[in-house]
Amino acid sequence: MTGGLAAHLVVERVDFRLDVRLRVAAGEVVALLGPNGSGKTTALRALAGLQPLTAGHVTLDGRDLDRPATRSWTPPERRRVGVVFQDHLLFPHLSAVENVAFGPRRQGLDRRAARALARDWLDRVGLADHAARRPRQLSGGQAQRVAVARALAVGPALLLLDEPLAALDARTRLDIRAELQRHLAAHCGAVLLVTHDPLDALVLADRLVVVEAGRVVQEGDATTVTARPRTDYVARLVGLNLHRGHATGHRVRLSDGLVLATADRGDGDSFVAFPPSAVALHPDRPGEGRCNTWAATVAGVERHGDNLRVRLDGVLPVAADVPPVDAAGLRLSTGQPVWAAVEPTAIRVYPAAVT
Repeated sequence: MTGGLAAHLVVERVDFRLDVRLRVAAGEVVALLGPNGSGKTTALRALAGLQPLTAGHVTLDGRDLDRPATRSWTPPERRRVGVVFQDHLLFPHLSAVENVAFGPRRQGLDRRAARALARDWLDRVGLADHAARRPRQLSGGQAQRVAVARALAVGPALLLLDEPLAALDARTRLDIRAELQRHLAAHCGAVLLVTHDPLDALVLADRLVVVEAGRVVQEGDATTVTARPRTDYVARLVGLNLHRGHATGHRVRLSDGLVLATADRGDGDSFVAFPPSAVALHPDRPGEGRCNTWAATVAGVERHGDNLRVRLDGVLPVAADVPPVDAAGLRLSTGQPVWAAVEPTAIRVYPAAVT
């Protein structure tokens, strides 16, 4: 890779170890996803220069920014890195134009040129009329637009986005996401988006990297990751039931002994995945000849879009999406025994080993 980011991030603490390899090409947007405490923020801080590495390296456009083995270290203010934080972190005593001009001024532009560049960026994000306003006079969406303009105004080789939409209301989030997508498409540097929201990742990123407990557990394009989750977290993220077992032809024996018939063929250690919408619930055991049925207990019921999401405990814990009219007929309640069924054609089978 001639340009972009190549990093091996190793950060050791008393109760946590981050060990993540990241590559982001120039012009590429990569989303770093993971649950709380997985190491996403630590990784972002290490790339920004706010968290020194214990080992490994951060290399940007062929230049080492942090490599403990050779004692190479570039402080944050000298890195060609722009950061957009979840809560904006605008300078409260500066106007919008002064906030955006701050980075270019630090890079050596004179005051007039820096302000001209800042006004151009404010115009690009639709805030030309708000240049003189202080952060307290801006809405959340407007403040985030200023933060994006400030990060891009320095022409960063690496742009870091730390949950940039998390603090916004639903309508503003939709608008800012569309605007951010346009700006990222035009940006020629590498972009790393840190998020826990799958929609942000799927809309904005070219590739997904999923971390859990400080390690990369899955990476690939959106189609691959969403179709073949490899951990429970990823499965929940993309809305699939996921279990592991041993496949022989069109049958998969799960760890609890239940055997599922599948339309897909498998061989050896395999995952089975199917959507909650594929799980049908019955008050009594389905008739003879029906495969893939098992007794379950309702563990919880909640609204999910136009359906009810029913969590089931038992030999095969799963989630089922049930239309309200069907749920009314079943009179679903916590602790109620039911029978669950899933058709073989709804089950996806794929190797558990990474090839």
